[in-house]
Amino acid sequence: MRGKLLQLLSQSKDRFLSGQQISDMLHISRTAVWKHIEELRKNGYEIEAVPRKGYRLRYMPNLASTDEIKSKLQTKAIGRHIVYKKEVTSTQDIAHQLVQEGAEEGTIVIADKQTKGKGRLGRPWHSMEEKGLWFSIILRPDIPPQVAPQLTLLTAVAVQEGLERATDLPVEIKWPNDILLRGKKIAGILTEMHSELDRIQAIVVGIGLNVNQQKTDFPEELSAVATSLSMEANGKVFQRSDVIVSVLEKYEHWYYKYLDQGFFPIKKRWEQLATTIGKEITAKTMRKEVQGIAEGITDEGVLLIRKKDGTLESVYSADID
Repeated sequence: MRGKLLQLLSQSKDRFLSGQQISDMLHISRTAVWKHIEELRKNGYEIEAVPRKGYRLRYMPNLASTDEIKSKLQTKAIGRHIVYKKEVTSTQDIAHQLVQEGAEEGTIVIADKQTKGKGRLGRPWHSMEEKGLWFSIILRPDIPPQVAPQLTLLTAVAVQEGLERATDLPVEIKWPNDILLRGKKIAGILTEMHSELDRIQAIVVGIGLNVNQQKTDFPEELSAVATSLSMEANGKVFQRSDVIVSVLEKYEHWYYKYLDQGFFPIKKRWEQLATTIGKEITAKTMRKEVQGIAEGITDEGVLLIRKKDGTLESVYSADID
């Protein structure tokens, strides 16, 4: 209800809305309106109240809370149920627990800060308080476990399109799960699965997005390889709720297209957006280096590299230069 109230106040812009108008539109009592207004104020929203005029929103903090997201989100399932925390070890940890408790598909877990954020191969993910977006999505697709890696590629497409729509910045995909902006990492994706033999119980997709960090916010070892939306937009501060809403709406679009039409539309779009396709690269695996032209990906998300001798080599996991 607070999300709906916030939506009304945001849409009215500089106009006052009377307590009775809000009461009528939300079908709640004027006492309930006042209580919700007070809760929003406690969360940092400046809401002006003038006798015989009503309420007007004067200031919105840069939050990615349940109320803020729900006031803007236009989806049927993805993000309709939100678990918001100020601080967690990792949103993945909370999401896995919720899976075991029967959380519905589309549930997202979002936190202002992670103390033990994690990326691919167990690497730590630097998750600053209130500067980025750290969230996990719970999915329950009726697909075989062996095709689950396709959802990592789907996520990359949704994140790229969501970020580009929200910011107009030239976001690109780097195989297997990095999102780049002008050659530096802007986001990462981690996909983890709960399965039983030939059946998927759930897939938890973790996404970390650098939004409003500045260069001094990154540890020295990351400053050369990581960036943020704000840094690449000359210091512009982005409303975090706008960014996540854009990503979630794109996610729902591609997820239901995938369930309806299969992987081919995702594969085609991923190859259009990937910075590596058609270029000469070096793939560094645990055992060797493979050099050649990145030709595309298979339905399993395997990278195909054509070497100088003309042969194709499949690369399942590697760092790309």
